[in-house]
Amino acid sequence: MTSQSVNESESQQIETIEKEIGRFKAEQAEAQAKVKELLQREDPARGITFHEEIFRLQQDNLRLDTEIQILKVKLRRLASTW
Repeated sequence: MTSQSVNESESQQIETIEKEIGRFKAEQAEAQAKVKELLQREDPARGITFHEEIFRLQQDNLRLDTEIQILKVKLRRLASTW
């Protein structure tokens, strides 16, 4: 593989990782908005709670945050060798 094709390959990988990070951030924003909506709709006095769904969304949010951090490390590693 020539140096130029290696650079192009790394450039494509960087682009793909950046798109994935963007997608994960969008999913994270959706989850946060849904949690906020559910919290506003809750009425414990009338027995209306969404604790299970809120917990699941918060877990998803943490998972997405971890995925983003892992991708950022990959991105830094690729950028430093580029």
